[in-house]
Amino acid sequence: SSCLFPLPVRGSEGLYMVNGPPSFTESAAFRRDSGKNCKAVAFSKDGSLFAWCNGEKVNVVNVTGAELLRSFDLPKAVCLEFSPKNNILATWQPYTTAKDGTAGAPNLQLHEVTTGKCLKSFIQKKMQNWCPCWAEDESICARNVNNEVQFFENNNFNTIANKLHLQKVNDFVLSPGAQPTKVAVYVPGSKGAPSFVRLYQYPSFGGPQSALANKSFFKADKVTMLWNKKATAVLVVASTEVDKTGASYYGEQTLHYIATNGESAVVQLPKNGPIYDVVWNPSSVEFCVVYGFMPAKATVFNLKCDPVFDFGTGPRNAAYYSPHGHILVLAGFGNLRGQMEVWDVKNYKLISKPVASDSTYFAWCPDGEHIVTATCAPRLRVGNGYKIWHYTGSLLHSYEVPSSEEMWQVSWQPCLDGVFPAKAVKYQAVPGELPGPDPKPAQAYRPPALRNKPVTSSKLHEDEPPQNMKPQLGSSDKPLSKTALKNQRKHEAKKAAKQEAKADGNQESTQCSAPQSAPRSTMPAVSSGDPEVDKKIKNLKKKLKAIEQLKEQAASGKQLEKNQLEKIQKETALLQELEDLELGV
Repeated sequence: SSCLFPLPVRGSEGLYMVNGPPSFTESAAFRRDSGKNCKAVAFSKDGSLFAWCNGEKVNVVNVTGAELLRSFDLPKAVCLEFSPKNNILATWQPYTTAKDGTAGAPNLQLHEVTTGKCLKSFIQKKMQNWCPCWAEDESICARNVNNEVQFFENNNFNTIANKLHLQKVNDFVLSPGAQPTKVAVYVPGSKGAPSFVRLYQYPSFGGPQSALANKSFFKADKVTMLWNKKATAVLVVASTEVDKTGASYYGEQTLHYIATNGESAVVQLPKNGPIYDVVWNPSSVEFCVVYGFMPAKATVFNLKCDPVFDFGTGPRNAAYYSPHGHILVLAGFGNLRGQMEVWDVKNYKLISKPVASDSTYFAWCPDGEHIVTATCAPRLRVGNGYKIWHYTGSLLHSYEVPSSEEMWQVSWQPCLDGVFPAKAVKYQAVPGELPGPDPKPAQAYRPPALRNKPVTSSKLHEDEPPQNMKPQLGSSDKPLSKTALKNQRKHEAKKAAKQEAKADGNQESTQCSAPQSAPRSTMPAVSSGDPEVDKKIKNLKKKLKAIEQLKEQAASGKQLEKNQLEKIQKETALLQELEDLELGV
């Protein structure tokens, strides 16, 4: 079906719908709401219903016929959301207490879409996480109230069917997809106790033993929990507000992997610095992380948390998988210049490198072919507008609002999985309506004294090229130990130096670069061939791990016993012993 995928555009020019590719004309079916006060819009999950609030009413229309289905008198509503099967429209307005200080009226309403009846009202003070969460079939609905997660069944909101009560549940996320529903919960640490994330299967909430998985960590002021589409694992980005070392004003982030089968791991990122973005491939078997001080690295990891492909370094801080998971866009938005890299995920080949400067928003169209980028207020007040691209790099449509106006939001109409079959990846750019903007390469600043001299390349940092991390077929080389790697690097450096000396002798400069070796942290264990030695190595590693844990406890302010402190002091000696054993000294 060549569905047109309308895009609602919300701003100071009011709210209107634009037909998606290929026409990009204003939709005649949807009557423009010219009020300057449209606070929010929402589509139902299947894209069939559309709601908006305009400062007077909350209206619900059927998208195809655009006829008005419902209108609610809610002038103060600022947030809207449909339940997954379109039975309920949830609305939220800011909470206000009465003049005499008594509790205000309930400000979160759940309306039945077919009848317009208000099924339930709650007091919900915070805007963050205001909306209750439903399982995909609406058999369960949950909200976090006073440090416990309350569950309702089959949209009966007069009876709490279940409670998940932990000391201080700060956040929770329900798993996507079919039953059984799983719940990830986050409890922040306090008084030297670590924070933890636990996974449960509804409704077995009988204490830590009934949890499917549990992971605790010290460095966390807030966490983001991301379920994969198949609901088999959760990625947890834990961040501290401040970086104690002062290295970054982003605070400090760590990435943890927790699977519903109980396995968990810390994802080892081979470059220091912030974690900008973490995204699951819709296939659910790998995820991409964008991380490290600029120029940032981007790496795809498998479910063992081993790197599969490394995109090297570049000006980027975001990653977006296409709905079918076969294309990945790496982009640098916000304080970066809007460069995008479009990658074919199956073959890890670069498809195109469009530039969408000043973008504050990016979204894939559900057809897996088109992309919208936009510049919206209040993030940027000038040059507001949107662009529609084909992933092969062609710019198909571009709209900028008049300079006196603002655009606040644009988005695609969603649709359910399976409506669009995945298509083969194209490399040839599709015909564009418009020539792509030719970004003028910005010249690097050169002090006046150097302006007429030849340019010598001086780099602040080494750029890293992309590299495949999958073990290549046919190479039966055993993975190297850290020390063997060191020696190999020394050997390569010597060889390179020799060649350089030779080249200098011949007055020719042949450039020779040592091959990129995989990051150390990803080296699998190596067997020495002697079971006794292997046993010793295993024991040493165990001791060193225990020391790591003690150090973490000490760092979080725990008083250690005398014997524990003595253990920590043995670390250097143990490391030396391990190195000797691994080298076979």
